Amino acid sequence: MNQKLFSKDFILVVIGQIISLFGNTAIRFALPLHLLNHTGSSALYGTVTACAFIPAILLSPIGGIVADRINKKNIMVILDFFTAAVILIFSFLVEGVSLIPLITVTLMLLYSIAGAYQPSVQASVPALVGQQHLMAANSIINTISSFSSLLGPVIGGILYSTYGLEPLLWVCILCFFVSAVMELFIYIPFVKQDSDINIWKMLKKDFAESFCFIRKEKPVIGKGLLVICGINLFLSSVIIVGLPYLITQVLNLESSLANRLYGFAEGTLAAGGLAGGIGAGIFAKKLTIQKSGNFIIYCAACMFPMGISLMLFSSGLINYAVMTVCCFVVMMFSTVFTVQMMAFVQAETPQNLIGKVIAVIFTISMCAQPVGNAFYGILFEICDGFEFIVLLFAGIVSMIIAVSTKSIFQSFSKKE
Repeated sequence: MNQKLFSKDFILVVIGQIISLFGNTAIRFALPLHLLNHTGSSALYGTVTACAFIPAILLSPIGGIVADRINKKNIMVILDFFTAAVILIFSFLVEGVSLIPLITVTLMLLYSIAGAYQPSVQASVPALVGQQHLMAANSIINTISSFSSLLGPVIGGILYSTYGLEPLLWVCILCFFVSAVMELFIYIPFVKQDSDINIWKMLKKDFAESFCFIRKEKPVIGKGLLVICGINLFLSSVIIVGLPYLITQVLNLESSLANRLYGFAEGTLAAGGLAGGIGAGIFAKKLTIQKSGNFIIYCAACMFPMGISLMLFSSGLINYAVMTVCCFVVMMFSTVFTVQMMAFVQAETPQNLIGKVIAVIFTISMCAQPVGNAFYGILFEICDGFEFIVLLFAGIVSMIIAVSTKSIFQSFSKKE
């Protein structure tokens, strides 16, 4: 059947993603910033964000397996309601419980939910739009994610710096509740699979099947995945940990101004993702998977202006401007790369394996994130006063990885 791109159900998924992802980015922006403002420690910030990733890593494969065996709509609805409940409980406990463990546990729950949620969204795309629209649909999903990520930190930064944490919590609760109610009206085609075997045997069997597909049947995907792990370890992590730490603690900006500027910087990251998503959609037919390695090289190159600026200039606003421009470019090119990779994986993977394979990819690629977050949190603290060294180190290592593995992506179209 020739499915159209903008069906009612796909539009509802898109709108639900806008609302849900806005709430998600706003709360995940505010809680770590609240912790950093109270402690001023990059090591503690890196450790807490590293801990937050661990349950997401563990739950992503389960989320993919569940996405292939349970109606994806039900998963999205339940998880959005559950997220609203988690934030509600946090709002009641925040004044009476030790802040560090409370934020750590809450972030772990939020990342866990995201780890289980995203495979269902990605796996629903082929069922809603058909293969002929995969690139365009993935571009739309990534664009929506970037648009929500743009609004979340910007509005979250303004609310947090002006009114404090509590009003922001209630806005996020409302977002997840409205998204869950909207998702009740989505229809996603679903064929129930046999599940007579023990749940743990089923998980082991499905994970092994997906891993075998990536490693043996499509080894080029596995090789590309290793490259992504390296980039997550040395490039993504330095931005996740470095951006809030440098803006709020190193650039000598007034506290409330620094919080707002950090919100705008996160919004700039999202704007870069939005530009990359739109660009990937517009130039979908011209983008070839074998050239996608070039985008990783461009991302790595952006670390050098940030480090050099921090080394040469004492002005906080000059350094802030250089950081935001470079982060915009990093996010733009990385989004184009992500859209290409996701469309390639979806097109090359059988329908009954899509959710599981995507979950395995998310899981393995995320394994590097907590290690990188903790590593850079400690490294920034060790290099106190010489933070530019950390940025230049990240740029050099990421460039070495990107250049040395460019041939992997060039082989995609040749082998397929």
